[in-house]
Amino acid sequence: MDRRNFLKNSSVAGFAATTIAVAATGCSSPAPTDKNNTQGTAATGEYNDFPLLEATVDQLQQKMKSGEYTSHTITELYLKRIAAINKNGPAINAVIELNPDALAIADSMDAERKAGKLRGPLHGIPVLIKDNITTGDKMMTTAGSLALLGNIMPNDAFIVKQLRAAGAVLLGKTNLSEWANFRSMRSTSGWSSRGGQTKNPYILNRNPSGSSSGSGSGVSANLCAVAIGTETDGSIIAPSSLCGIVGIKPTVGLVSRSGIIPISKTQDTAGPMTRTVRDAAILLGVLTGVDPEDAATAASAGKAQNDYTPFLNAAGLKGKRIGVETAFYQGHEAVVALYKQAIESLKKQGATVVEVELFKAMGSAGSGEYIVLQYEFKDGLNKYLAGAKATVKTLADVIAFNKQHEATAMPYFKQETLELCNAKGDLNNKEYTDAVAKSTGTRAVIDKLLKEHQLDAIVGTSAGLAGLTDLINGDYDTGPSLISPAATAGYPNITVPMGTVHGLPVGLSFVGTAYNEGPLLTLAYAFEQATQKRVPPKFIPHFEP
Repeated sequence: MDRRNFLKNSSVAGFAATTIAVAATGCSSPAPTDKNNTQGTAATGEYNDFPLLEATVDQLQQKMKSGEYTSHTITELYLKRIAAINKNGPAINAVIELNPDALAIADSMDAERKAGKLRGPLHGIPVLIKDNITTGDKMMTTAGSLALLGNIMPNDAFIVKQLRAAGAVLLGKTNLSEWANFRSMRSTSGWSSRGGQTKNPYILNRNPSGSSSGSGSGVSANLCAVAIGTETDGSIIAPSSLCGIVGIKPTVGLVSRSGIIPISKTQDTAGPMTRTVRDAAILLGVLTGVDPEDAATAASAGKAQNDYTPFLNAAGLKGKRIGVETAFYQGHEAVVALYKQAIESLKKQGATVVEVELFKAMGSAGSGEYIVLQYEFKDGLNKYLAGAKATVKTLADVIAFNKQHEATAMPYFKQETLELCNAKGDLNNKEYTDAVAKSTGTRAVIDKLLKEHQLDAIVGTSAGLAGLTDLINGDYDTGPSLISPAATAGYPNITVPMGTVHGLPVGLSFVGTAYNEGPLLTLAYAFEQATQKRVPPKFIPHFEP
């Protein structure tokens, strides 16, 4: 969760080692730009002299098709990249664990390709996934908590099964804000007791945001082709915005949550974190599917797509009506300037812009969110832990473990949020049911605004500028965002880079109604292609005027 968003909106954001010895990264030219690659100007410096810098899924597939590279070679290059900058060099600390079977998976995908079998666009493509997503292999699933060390599960999460079926190479797991940032009111995004602190690859002492911090930082730093994050309120969108990448927080129910360490059944979802909209569309199609283990996915039947790439149209803004949230006309002057430039870009591409006041229209809608999350976290976590291969079997056990190991488990901030959750009753409690009604009231507000103005989407600033990482005081607010309305509604939100301020990225969010991912991807892709604002990070140690 992005705690800065919680501080701003009185809600909570977020859903939120084994090593492989590899040699130093070799030197080669950056991947070439094509119409599907929005890499922008390649960064210079020793850490960006990388053969796969800004490589897209399509480019990697073309390299394998031509025989220039194999999946084994590509996987090995990413492993070398991780060895060079994850714990060494700039030490961004995005990857918490590597998959010891990664190269073996790549070899099997190469063998299939040689035999004429291709599973799809992710065949042989290395993917990083967040460490709250269960894998039935040799990797642990810990949500960054020391309390879950040794939790090696027998079965994959549903979305991991989807990735394997698509031929993806599971490269490893990413660090995150511990318990998806639902542990303390004074937590620091990107920090976990197991994994330590993840850095923002643009300016290293700046925060990457959370809770999908490692996925955001890792994708931005080219540690993988694409990654998976999870979100309850901000944990895909905020780190994507602050790390200069594309992120999709799908409609709740489009992507299964079974096998993912939960916060909220009302708001949780997994989603793509990539460097381009096209790659995000490819990955989203792989993740969808009705899962009997997650009742929420039943509503996606007939609405989900296996392939979202047909929605990608560079002229897709022409004739569209876009609601522009006026609250973002105030704030950091440089961010406001980027927002106004983005609005002009929308107009230039043929969209009609309509000013709206979503935040004002919301009133008390969404106000029950924090209560909902407390009840659902206790209920969902107890169910997950009951089947986990760990010594802790309940939330109460986790709290006790942290107290017994306070020096290592809680050296900077404590666990008052866990304790608040544990004090709640079951999901039949009236306080809970009333809170759900209040929290999800944002659905009606968004739908009314879309209908009233005949809008295709509402846009706004995805998140503020990256703040300094502060383990003593915790996160702080850096500006408004469009995250919480979409999160409490369970509606889709896509963020695309819209520029930088002092070298720090800022994203533009496209929000729509339920299962509107396809049309939103049309808008996001057209904006991306027209503006080309993705710039690779340069791993600057700290900001100097």
